[in-house]
Amino acid sequence: MRFKGLDLNLLVALDALMTERNLSAAARKINLSQPAMSAAVARLRCYFRDELFGMRGRELVPTSRAEGLAAPVREALTQIELSIIAPDVFDPARLDRRFRIGLSDFMPVIFFRNVVERVAREAPSVSFELVALTGEHDDLLRRGELDFVVLPELFMSRAHPRAPLFEERLVCVGCCTNNQLLRRLTFDRYMSMGHVAVKLGGARKTPAEESLLLDLGLNRRIDILVQSFSMIPPLLVGTNRIGTMPLGLVKHFQRTIPLRIADLPQPFPAFTEAVQWPVLHNSAPESLWMREILLQEATRMATAQDPSIICTSERADTGRDIERSVSSLS
Repeated sequence: MRFKGLDLNLLVALDALMTERNLSAAARKINLSQPAMSAAVARLRCYFRDELFGMRGRELVPTSRAEGLAAPVREALTQIELSIIAPDVFDPARLDRRFRIGLSDFMPVIFFRNVVERVAREAPSVSFELVALTGEHDDLLRRGELDFVVLPELFMSRAHPRAPLFEERLVCVGCCTNNQLLRRLTFDRYMSMGHVAVKLGGARKTPAEESLLLDLGLNRRIDILVQSFSMIPPLLVGTNRIGTMPLGLVKHFQRTIPLRIADLPQPFPAFTEAVQWPVLHNSAPESLWMREILLQEATRMATAQDPSIICTSERADTGRDIERSVSSLS
């Protein structure tokens, strides 16, 4: 089928090539032989008068022309799928698909497990692939390779729609036997105590408390570096170390680990955990259904949260502590 000289089947091939970035994998995705896919690449190059792809080893590297074509081609195919191929009435109970979702490292523990349990009841053939977030999540959303991302709203792109889920804040945490947390936590004591800290790699953002200390020209004492917030609590038990974690995650671990919560010596504004999805999927029934579940479960979680805090220390008079510590440097 040709439309104004373009074989529309070539758009399906181009979309697969942009998604897979490998000739053989793209051919398998759309059930073509490798020679047939190579012929499709040659015809695409001829029509668009551009090489479209170079090679880096076995990886296809798109040209700027190919990058520019990727989003409108994906959007056109998505609209065909949703408006022409999809059934008229959306029924979650009959839905058979896998949602690919990028999450902050602590979201599966405090939030997403509730979503999984609900979806298992309402749409038993739906499954999930949960992936760790990297600095590439904007590109993955643009190409439609992620259905959703869930992370702090301040780290989200403006290129895609989003919705707030719930508020979260950071607290200091230690073992319940840590007597240094029985009193209000001063800035000096916070700096001198041994920390279990999260090492954020790649393009991920520096934690708020670390940014503050760097701005002040200060370095806290870090005894142990870990790769996720969930690794902090076991390393605090029976020690005088402290960590800085989201409050919701601390409350989860308090059910099984004796933890004491203290206010940070510098209070940070609460941050908003949000969900974002590709603009291409904004009107898709499946995306709308999943968004509604995410928002409803977030509301339910916020409503059901136990406001009590086990083993809580007194609130610090933080402004005076920091002012004194900074002035002592001068």
